[in-house]
Amino acid sequence: MEIRQPSNSRDAKHYTTDRLREEFLIEELFVTGKIKRVYSHIDRIITMGICPGDKAITLDENLDVWKNLGTNSFLERRELGVINIGGKGQITVDGEVYKLNERDGLYVGMGAKEVLFTSDDPKNPAKFYSLSAPAHKTYKNVHIDITNAKQVNLGSDESCNKRTIYQYIHPEVMESCQLSMGLTKMAPGNVWNTMPAHTHERRMEVYVYFDIPEDSVVFHYMGEPTETRHIVMKNEQAVISPSWSIHSGCGTSAYTFIWGMVGENKAFDDMDHLKITDLK
Repeated sequence: MEIRQPSNSRDAKHYTTDRLREEFLIEELFVTGKIKRVYSHIDRIITMGICPGDKAITLDENLDVWKNLGTNSFLERRELGVINIGGKGQITVDGEVYKLNERDGLYVGMGAKEVLFTSDDPKNPAKFYSLSAPAHKTYKNVHIDITNAKQVNLGSDESCNKRTIYQYIHPEVMESCQLSMGLTKMAPGNVWNTMPAHTHERRMEVYVYFDIPEDSVVFHYMGEPTETRHIVMKNEQAVISPSWSIHSGCGTSAYTFIWGMVGENKAFDDMDHLKITDLK
C-alpha cells in the first residue's frame, strides 16, 4: 500500500509540476487482476482501484493488515464505499452476494470481515473504485444503483457547466459514519465542474475522472483560491484534494467523475463559496 503524507498550503504553492503530481495524483488505478491502494494521512482515507480478472480479489489481498492498519481485519475500524465504473461484477461481503452493474454502488459497514470482488467477464472486467475511511459505528450494508441515488441537476449550457450529480452515500439516501460519495456526469458539450469553486475546511475530497476519450484530458484545478495550480488528468486517474484546496476541473471534452469526502461532518452546506473573479 502506497503512503501519501499530507502537504500544507504554504509549501504546496512552491511545488513543481512533477512534485504536484507526485503528492496528489494517483495513476494506473485499474490494472486487471490487481488491487491498488493509496493511504493518505489526510483524514486517513484509503483510495483503491480493484479490477478482478479471471480470479477473485480480496479486500486485504497481499496486505499485512496489522502492519498497515493496526487491526486484525481491514474493516475492523473502517467503512467502505464502492462504485463500479467497468463491466458487470459482484462483491461478496461475509457470504452475502451483491451484483453490481456499471455505475452501481455499494456501502459496506464497519466490522465486515471478508470482502471478495469478482468480474462476470474477465474480458470486460469490473472496475471497482473504492474509498475507505475510519468509522466508529456499524451501519448496514446498502446496494445503491444509480436510479436510487439522489439526483441533482446543476449548471447551464451557457456557462459550460451543465451536469447531473448522483448522490450515492449521502445523508438523504443512507447512513454512514463520515464517508460521502457520489458521481457527477457532465452533459454533452459541457466541460466545467465545480465552478464557481469552493473549499470546505472540515472535509477533504478525492476525485476520480473517467469517461475521458483517449485523445482528451481534464485540467484539474487545485490550490488555495489565490494560489491556484493545475494537474493534467487522463482517463481513470484520481486526485487527492486537501481541505484547504479548491477542486474544480475543465476538460477538452465532456467526462464523468466520482467524488468522495471524509472529515468532520457530512453537512454539504458547510463550505466556503468563492467568486470566480476572486480566483488567481
